[in-house]
Amino acid sequence: MNRIKQVLEEKGIKQVWLAEKLGKSFNTVNGYVQNRNQPSLEVLYEIAEILNVNPKELLETK
Repeated sequence: MNRIKQVLEEKGIKQVWLAEKLGKSFNTVNGYVQNRNQPSLEVLYEIAEILNVNPKELLETK
Protein backbone atom coordinates (compact mmCIF):
# COMPACT_ATOMS: atom_id res chain seq x y z
CA MET A 1 0.00 0.00 0.00
CA ASN A 2 1.15 3.52 -0.71
CA ARG A 3 0.30 7.03 0.50
CA ILE A 4 0.41 8.79 -2.85
CA LYS A 5 -3.22 9.90 -2.53
CA GLN A 6 -2.65 11.43 0.90
CA VAL A 7 0.51 13.27 -0.19
CA LEU A 8 -1.23 14.65 -3.29
CA GLU A 9 -4.12 15.88 -1.12
CA GLU A 10 -1.74 17.44 1.43
CA LYS A 11 0.03 19.34 -1.34
CA GLY A 12 -3.13 20.22 -3.27
CA ILE A 13 -1.86 18.47 -6.40
CA LYS A 14 -4.11 16.79 -8.95
CA GLN A 15 -3.54 13.32 -10.39
CA VAL A 16 -3.65 14.75 -13.92
CA TRP A 17 -0.67 17.02 -13.14
CA LEU A 18 1.31 14.10 -11.68
CA ALA A 19 0.49 11.93 -14.71
CA GLU A 20 1.81 14.65 -17.04
CA LYS A 21 5.02 15.06 -15.01
CA LEU A 22 5.58 11.28 -14.99
CA GLY A 23 4.75 10.89 -18.66
CA LYS A 24 2.18 8.23 -17.77
CA SER A 25 -1.53 7.98 -18.46
CA PHE A 26 -4.09 9.25 -15.98
CA ASN A 27 -5.38 5.67 -15.62
CA THR A 28 -1.93 4.42 -14.59
CA VAL A 29 -1.50 7.14 -11.98
CA ASN A 30 -5.07 6.66 -10.77
CA GLY A 31 -4.27 2.97 -10.25
CA TYR A 32 -1.34 3.99 -8.03
CA VAL A 33 -3.43 6.54 -6.13
CA GLN A 34 -6.28 4.08 -5.54
CA ASN A 35 -3.81 1.31 -4.58
CA ARG A 36 -5.08 -0.97 -7.36
CA ASN A 37 -1.53 -1.10 -8.72
CA GLN A 38 1.81 -0.30 -7.14
CA PRO A 39 4.52 1.69 -8.89
CA SER A 40 7.93 0.13 -9.37
CA LEU A 41 10.62 1.40 -7.02
CA GLU A 42 12.04 3.47 -9.86
CA VAL A 43 8.67 5.16 -10.45
CA LEU A 44 8.11 5.58 -6.70
CA TYR A 45 11.41 7.46 -6.43
CA GLU A 46 10.45 9.56 -9.46
CA ILE A 47 7.11 10.44 -7.84
CA ALA A 48 8.90 11.37 -4.62
CA GLU A 49 11.27 13.65 -6.53
CA ILE A 50 8.40 15.33 -8.40
CA LEU A 51 6.46 15.85 -5.15
CA ASN A 52 9.61 16.93 -3.31
CA VAL A 53 9.18 14.38 -0.50
CA ASN A 54 11.24 11.54 0.92
CA PRO A 55 10.27 8.27 -0.80
CA LYS A 56 9.51 6.82 2.65
CA GLU A 57 6.65 9.32 2.97
CA LEU A 58 4.93 7.57 0.05
CA LEU A 59 4.93 4.21 1.78
CA GLU A 60 2.57 3.08 4.51
CA THR A 61 4.19 1.62 7.58
CA LYS A 62 2.37 -0.78 9.78
